[in-house]
Amino acid sequence: MHVVYSEAMVAPAQGYSPSAAKPAAVFAAWRAAWPHLEVRDAVAASLADLHRAHDSRYVDRVLALKQPNGFGTLSAEVNASLPFTSGALLTAGRWALASRTVVAAPVSGFHHAGYDSGGGFCTFNGLMVTALALQAERPGLRIGILDYDFHYGDGTDDILRSLESKDIVHITAGKTWTRPEQATDFLHAIPEHLQAMTDCDLVLYQAGADPHIEDPLGGFLTTAQMAQRDWRVFSGLRERNIPCAWVLAGGYQKPIGKVVDLHVNTMRAVLAVHLQ
Repeated sequence: MHVVYSEAMVAPAQGYSPSAAKPAAVFAAWRAAWPHLEVRDAVAASLADLHRAHDSRYVDRVLALKQPNGFGTLSAEVNASLPFTSGALLTAGRWALASRTVVAAPVSGFHHAGYDSGGGFCTFNGLMVTALALQAERPGLRIGILDYDFHYGDGTDDILRSLESKDIVHITAGKTWTRPEQATDFLHAIPEHLQAMTDCDLVLYQAGADPHIEDPLGGFLTTAQMAQRDWRVFSGLRERNIPCAWVLAGGYQKPIGKVVDLHVNTMRAVLAVHLQ
């Protein structure tokens, strides 16, 4: 399995959200379970990459510690990690396109970052940073963003509207699917979501842990249903021969080991599909 990871992606957890620190815990769990992972360092997103997706004044003020990050803090350690958190997904996207396979980047905290603002524990929108950077490198590239975090990817939609971006298909489950009685219908809708991305050259999959029924900020899928979710995504993309780069997204259960276990299950779904 292909993974993008470096310690530069990691910063101390900020307040309620563990996402700045979570990459290290998840990568350690993956490495313990699968010692032979193929790992590449994250290449930092450039300032031009960040400016392509966001208002340049917003980016510059955040990085200069003149404006709070998406956690609502002024942290030099978080700021140092930000080019690498977005860069990890961009690195994964490049690798997935080149190898025609699935690549994981164990980062989270993307989809609430809008064109000129952050929030919801998201500072820069790595999904859009990646999509726009890859399209700049490969004109005409069509990209799908499949967002299965519990919450609505409002920041992604804001950037898409602000820039009138084309050739990006965005599906955010949190806009529609939020209640336990919707779980079966959601799982049945996954093939339809993937069908909408049939013509995409790459899918960026945000495999949120917060849809789990016990998450304090989420709650509509059981552990088994989340495993089904991931298996259906990866098997459906494989059937369509679409490469995929995927990230962790939210998860707020305590202790953090419960969240890490869900991200281990997502990796297990990848391997179940691609090693069968």
